[in-house]
Amino acid sequence: MRKQICILGSTGSIGTQALDVIEQHADKYEVYSLTANTRVELLAQQARKFNPAAVVVADESRYQQLQDLLTDLPDIKVYAGKQALCDIVQAQPIDMVLTAMVGFSGLEPTIHAIKAHKKICLANKETLVVAGELINELAMAHRAPILPVDSEHSAIFQSIVGEGDNAIERILLTASGGPFRLLPEDQLAKVTKADALRHPTWDMGAKITIDSATMMNKGFEVIEAKWLFGVEPEKIQVLVHPQSIIHSAVQFEDGSVKAQLGLPDMRLPIQYAFSYPDRLPLNGKRLDFFSQPLEFFKPDMRKFRCLQLAFDAIKRGGNMPCILNAANEVVNEAFRADRIGFLDMPRVIEETMQKVTFDAAPSLDTYLQTDAEARQKASELVAQLR
Repeated sequence: MRKQICILGSTGSIGTQALDVIEQHADKYEVYSLTANTRVELLAQQARKFNPAAVVVADESRYQQLQDLLTDLPDIKVYAGKQALCDIVQAQPIDMVLTAMVGFSGLEPTIHAIKAHKKICLANKETLVVAGELINELAMAHRAPILPVDSEHSAIFQSIVGEGDNAIERILLTASGGPFRLLPEDQLAKVTKADALRHPTWDMGAKITIDSATMMNKGFEVIEAKWLFGVEPEKIQVLVHPQSIIHSAVQFEDGSVKAQLGLPDMRLPIQYAFSYPDRLPLNGKRLDFFSQPLEFFKPDMRKFRCLQLAFDAIKRGGNMPCILNAANEVVNEAFRADRIGFLDMPRVIEETMQKVTFDAAPSLDTYLQTDAEARQKASELVAQLR
């Protein structure tokens, strides 16, 4: 029988590539439900092609538009709203949930999917950034496996498969360095949104591309790696690797290093999360070892202040990573709207981290309250800069 998949965020970069994987292996996978935030036209197109049992648009104001677009397909149920996202992931036929929503909004649907014992293919890194300890506890209690979809964490996972209880001495987390790797620090104040959106190796959504430019995305991945693999941040080393060929590596106690290599193609980690422990054929180009050198550099933590802030947040623990994430979502959106400059982003995040109420042992309610408080404080700080 074909595995039934729910895609949270099917109209984004990860979601659309996941649908390509499903289409290539239609004998093994079937779409049960698709969801989007606001992009109802694309969601309707996907529904017509993959014929899911249900579609959900998070923005309730788009419900009627989506309903009208699918009125001739009565077998596809149409829902709207945040609660509908939490409800759909619990549907009995679903075998796995790909969490490809961007930002904090992915947390609660993921929790509901875990409680429903679904296999989680995790592409929403903010879920573990914000509430890693809670998510791990719930996953263990409900026996819900979490398979990483981020290329770096998938590479780490692939490197430890078969290693049993062998201790990890160090995780080598690679980063492209983004579009400003070689730009002098004193010129960062002048960069524009268009500059930041020109990523050198990966094709991603706008929010994640900006996070890559600030290296906050890599900071989030450090936090995510801690919770996925049980390794303290002191044992996670970030390597700037401009070619994005080595997606990450693991060093063991005997000094040996295992890495996963491949071309920058998110379909590979998506497919591996779906098919693990099996490897399936995947259409696409293959790696040519003779085409380019493989280079590595230390990240400039002063130039890319957001990366240091992420290390600071996970070291403090508690709800501090939640504060970090909320402030980052605010400043990322403000930068994309041309309301603040590139260097304003880490300044606002750092000040928000200093001013929002800290809780060393947060619950889910605490995370929700922290997120709201941090967004409000960060928004006030952004307004003061205008």
